[in-house]
Amino acid sequence: MVAIYLDTADMLMLHKYGLDARVKGVTTNPALMKKSGIKSYRNFAIMALGHARGKPISLEVLADDLDEIEAQAREISTWGDNVWVKFPITNTRGESIVPVVRKLSNLRLNITAVMTQQQIDDLKHVASWHHIVSIFAGRIADTGRDPTYTVKHARQLGCKILWASTREIINIAQAEECGCDIITLTPDLIAKLDMHG
Repeated sequence: MVAIYLDTADMLMLHKYGLDARVKGVTTNPALMKKSGIKSYRNFAIMALGHARGKPISLEVLADDLDEIEAQAREISTWGDNVWVKFPITNTRGESIVPVVRKLSNLRLNITAVMTQQQIDDLKHVASWHHIVSIFAGRIADTGRDPTYTVKHARQLGCKILWASTREIINIAQAEECGCDIITLTPDLIAKLDMHG
């Protein structure tokens, strides 16, 4: 069965769902932190780690330069034994993050914002069993394309595959069908889980 990860930077939701047995981990990102009014990333991370209660938590770098991404990733990885360092497959200049993944191959990484089969192919020789590749399935679907083909293509990487930007509860069944290990759900979607089926 696909593991459900809570996707939020809202401390009340982290506290509430950190105790929920259905929630197996947590992801967050700078956009969610900004929306929640987070001023200190380090303080937020410490509190989020407490609410995660030992469950895996993905904390994203804030840098955009490849060298800075590497440095921040190394720092963030020291914040807790359950931390997965998260960064997008490309930076804002369109530079591939693959060289950084190669340098950080020993860390628990969450490579996010993956939307194409080419990006998956680029990760083929650097992704490892202790990495997560987050496919933005919802955003792929927004373009009118079926995201399941991209998700299935990612299975070749031999790492954990995460169905991201989830839009509906039906996506849980789709993620399971594709062989995803993880799906992210917002607090609103977790609240709808009782209606599943």
